[in-house]
This record gives sequence, C-alpha cells and structure tokens, in this order.
Amino acid sequence: MTTSTTLKPTRTTSTPVAVQARDVVRTYGRGHAAVRALDGVTVSIPAGRFTAIMGPSGSGKSTLMHALAGLDTVDAGQILLGGTDLGQLTERQRTLLRRDRIGFVFQAFNLVPTLTVRENIVLPLTLAGRRPDPERLAHLVASLGLTDRLRHRPGELSGGQQQRVAVARALVTRPDIVFADEPTGNLDSRAAEALLGVLRRAVDELGQTIVMVTHDPHAAAYADRVVFLADGRIASELDAPTVPAVLSRMARLTAAATGEGN
Repeated sequence: MTTSTTLKPTRTTSTPVAVQARDVVRTYGRGHAAVRALDGVTVSIPAGRFTAIMGPSGSGKSTLMHALAGLDTVDAGQILLGGTDLGQLTERQRTLLRRDRIGFVFQAFNLVPTLTVRENIVLPLTLAGRRPDPERLAHLVASLGLTDRLRHRPGELSGGQQQRVAVARALVTRPDIVFADEPTGNLDSRAAEALLGVLRRAVDELGQTIVMVTHDPHAAAYADRVVFLADGRIASELDAPTVPAVLSRMARLTAAATGEGN
C-alpha cells in the first residue's frame, strides 16, 4: 500500500528560495585568452520546484550549476544556499556543506563498482558516520524499482538502473537541493523517460528541489521552469515549459549565438 500521498508538501503562496546567484561573474584564463563564462548572472531557484537550465554550447550553464552547487568558486557576486553565503566558507566547510545539504546526479553514474547497490545508495551517510532511516530507505528504493537489486553490484545493472541508484544516493540524505548534470545523457529514450519521471515525482511527492542542466527539450519539459543562458547571461525564463516552446526558445538563442539571426 503506497504512502506517497502522505509525503506531499503543503503549498504556500510564498515559495522560499533554495539557492540564488547575485551578480555572479566567473572568468577562466587571463589576458587575451580570458573567457567570461558567467557575466553578472542573477537568478533564484525556488524550493520544492524542478528547474532546468538550458542554453547553446558555451553559454555557461554547467558553470552556473557548479557555482550554485559550491563545486566552483566565483570571481565576483554571491551564491547563497538558503542563508549561507558560499563565498564566506573555507574549502572544508564547502565540502561538508555539499555532503550534508546537496545531492548530485551526473551523466556518468559515478557508482563505486565494488560496492553493492545498497552500499552505493547509503554511501554519503556512511561517510558522514550516520545511519539511514530504514523506512525512508525502503520507500526510496521501492519508488525507484530497486528493491530486488540491493545486493547487486553496478556492473550487473543496466544504464537506467545505475542512474536510478545514483538518484537514490542523491536523495537518501534529504538534501536541500539536488543538482543533475545531463542525467539522461548516457541513457536510451525509454530509460531517460523513466528517470525523468522519477525526478518529477521526487519534486511532487517528496517536495525535493531539483536543478537540472540539459540540452534536451523533452527533458526540460518535465521541469516547472526553464532558465535560458546565452553568453554567460540569463537570456530568458519559461514557466510550465512544453517541448515546442523550449525548441522555439532554443532555436532563437542558437541563431543569435551563431549570427544567423542577423
């Protein structure tokens, strides 16, 4: 008997902000070779929502995600995770923050091949010296269709199953926010659809905050909102995205980036 109906968050008229960037600048290289990957970006990611980040190649979308997640420092501006200014933290403090408050799902599954599925899922808790909540763990693996795979090792799973293990690992710590970097990039279309459905349910049923970098309009259509970047700046935003609307927006941005819109 499912318990998902008891897990839905209470919606309020004012949505809190999970993480935000304020006038963020990030430059790589120096002198004539310098590239300004982020050029004064200001954006807020609402809590309990699914946000996709898109843009042409080189637009700064991955750089923005890395900055928001505390994986990279910025040259100017602020990154605020809740009330925490990431720029004021030491490297060790940022490492602990990422471990305790942030979940990650990457295109490469990044599972430990010698560990079982269960051991991979609870690894963040193990490293933190914490025990998993048995009820939450059971619900999580059941919702991801992994209950009968807990004793298997990653090499015995399909790509879609491995990515679901990575999602379970990201969610098991009850993070403030989950960052997913091209999570469907190594999956076939069927496995990709299944994974996106899992991420959507994590938002709707668990109240999870998810930020996903993607180039795929079909993936972006699962989100509540799409933030579009171009040349290191926020170009536009789209609420309740559909595949045609995302395709149209991306076509305009790509044309502008290549000069075809002139």
